[in-house]
Amino acid sequence: MWIADRWKDYEVIDCSQGEKLERWGRYILLRPDPQVIWSTQKTDRRWKRLNAHYHRSAKGGGEWEFFDLPEQWEAHYGPLTFHLKPFRFKHTGLFPEQAVNWDWITDQLLRVKGRARVLNLFAYTGAATLSAAKAGAEVTHVDASKGMVAWAKENAVASGLGDAKIRWIVDDCKKFVEREIRRGRTYDAVIMDPPSYGRGPKGEIWKIEDAVYPLILECTKLLSQKPLFFLINSYTTGLQPAVLSYMLGVAMKKFKGTVEAQEIGVPVSSNGLILPCGASGRWSGVS
Repeated sequence: MWIADRWKDYEVIDCSQGEKLERWGRYILLRPDPQVIWSTQKTDRRWKRLNAHYHRSAKGGGEWEFFDLPEQWEAHYGPLTFHLKPFRFKHTGLFPEQAVNWDWITDQLLRVKGRARVLNLFAYTGAATLSAAKAGAEVTHVDASKGMVAWAKENAVASGLGDAKIRWIVDDCKKFVEREIRRGRTYDAVIMDPPSYGRGPKGEIWKIEDAVYPLILECTKLLSQKPLFFLINSYTTGLQPAVLSYMLGVAMKKFKGTVEAQEIGVPVSSNGLILPCGASGRWSGVS
C-alpha cells in the first residue's frame, strides 16, 4: 500500500462504526467513511470536541452539523496551500490520501527538471495540478465544474502559483480529449482522477466501469513520443489495483516503461492502522 504519511496539517485521529475522526489544521471534523466497518473504544477526548460533524442520511446524502468551524480555512502540504471549506456530500475540497501521488508526480518531474506538458483530467480543486506546476511543468487543468476550477485557481494563488503555466479549462473531459486529438496537441504526462459516476456540464453521463478504459486509450493518442508518466486513481470498489495496472499496461504497451498499482491510504494515529482510501495505478517512462 502507498501511504500518505508526510502530513503535518492533516491527521486521521481515530475510526469507529463507519466514521473517521480527523484533524484538519487545528479543526476537528467527524465524517462518514464506508471502509470503517469495525468498532473501537472512543477514548480520545476529541470525539466530544468537534468543530463539525457530517451526518449520513439513511435515505442517501446527509448534512453538516457545525459547532465552531469557519466558512473557510487553510491546510498546507509542503510548499502548497489549499483553501478548505465544508462542501456537499461530506467533502472539504481535498483528498489527503492523494498526497502520496502528489509526491510521486513531483519526483517524476524533478527527474526531468520539470520540462513537461501535463494533462490533468477530472482535476477537482487542483492539488495534483499545483504539484506538477511547482515542479516546473506546464499543466492543462480540466474539470467539468466551473466552481471547482475557480476553487483550484484560488489554491494556485494561495500557493504562490498564480502566474504558473497552467491552462484552466471547464469542459467535459472526454470531449476535451477528443478535441485535443483533432488539434494535434501532445502531452508528456496524463493524470486522471475520474469519479465513479457523474455528469458533464451538458448532462453527459459518466460511469467509470464503462468509460474509463476507452478514455485511457484516447489519452494515449495525445502522448508525446517518449511520455513521462500516466497516473490514474479510482475510488470504485470494482476497480482493484490489478485492474488499474492491467488497463495501463495494455494501453501503454507501445511505450517503454513500467507499471505498478497499489491501494492508497492514510495512517490512523490512535492505533497504527492504515485506513484504505481507494487505489492508484502508475505507468512511468522516467528512468
